[in-house]
Amino acid sequence: MLLEGIFPAITTPFYPEGRLYIRKLEHNVDRYSRTPVSGLAVLGSTGEAVMLSDEESRTVLRIAREAATAEKVLLAGVARESLTETLRLAEFAAEQQYDAVLVRTPHYYGPQMRRSEMLTYYRAVADRSALPVVLYSIPKFTHYELPVDVIAELAQHPNIIGLKDSSGEVERIAEIVAATRSAIRREFLVTQTFTAFTSRMMAALTPSPEHFVFAETLGGKAAVAVAPRLEKVKAAARKKEVSFQVMTGSAHNLLDAIEAGATGGVLSLAACAPQACQEIYTAWKENDPKIACEKQQRVVEASRVVASNHGIPGIKYACDLNGYYGGRPRIPLLPLDAEQQAEVARVMADLRN
Repeated sequence: MLLEGIFPAITTPFYPEGRLYIRKLEHNVDRYSRTPVSGLAVLGSTGEAVMLSDEESRTVLRIAREAATAEKVLLAGVARESLTETLRLAEFAAEQQYDAVLVRTPHYYGPQMRRSEMLTYYRAVADRSALPVVLYSIPKFTHYELPVDVIAELAQHPNIIGLKDSSGEVERIAEIVAATRSAIRREFLVTQTFTAFTSRMMAALTPSPEHFVFAETLGGKAAVAVAPRLEKVKAAARKKEVSFQVMTGSAHNLLDAIEAGATGGVLSLAACAPQACQEIYTAWKENDPKIACEKQQRVVEASRVVASNHGIPGIKYACDLNGYYGGRPRIPLLPLDAEQQAEVARVMADLRN
């Protein structure tokens, strides 16, 4: 699966008492689907994945998939602390036609998470997952950083296609890109404009039972398969060869990360300001460094204040300001107080949709 461009790390909406707010999740995903972002990351850190039960996780994955348009690449956060439970959720994501799974590093038994443990864990996930695997390192929360040499070795696995690195360090992004440059190259289906060709796009173009015409309707004795969509698949798709894909999790230095070799970003700030983040990538893609730099500077303070300083409560409040439903986080996280809300409103003033 092609991982290029901007992926909002979407929030999980709750009612004030803490229940999943399904209609607001549908509303948010529908709105993201109308923006030019490449896809969505569901149940990442910004989605409060660690706060959800297994049943709730499955509900969120299902509802988000149903609400998203077929053109958006969907990444499913499926990480659990054990291999068994991670694979259970990865299997569900495959049933829901997600495009790849995002697998955060196991970390609770931190002192025992050595090189051999990480290699074994990720290889086992990749061996048994029906979907491509994207590694996810977020040391701010896990207090564990996936070593570059381990990433380089895992990049050789045919079903491990990329990494989301949330270290915030451009130098590390460049080091990972260099270390994985010799990884096996993969061919992915892309559209005529070289954007990702998702599993849901494929499903919409391939024959299904309703495309069979039976004998009684034709006056003959045999059923005839009418499969014009097979030709549409061939016409709609090209192939693109890519290496291991590295995505940043930091909006404040997104442009520097892309110039260092990142293919895009999975960004919490994009949950509340998708257009502003997308404009950085678009300007870079169009080879306009002056505009790209201006667009990058525009989001630096908001990224620092909203995402880094205030975290999920800040992102959720900024979503409320910008036409997406944010609402309250789950306890023990608390909503912003009046002073914090005013600060977020100030830095978001220039990032309104």
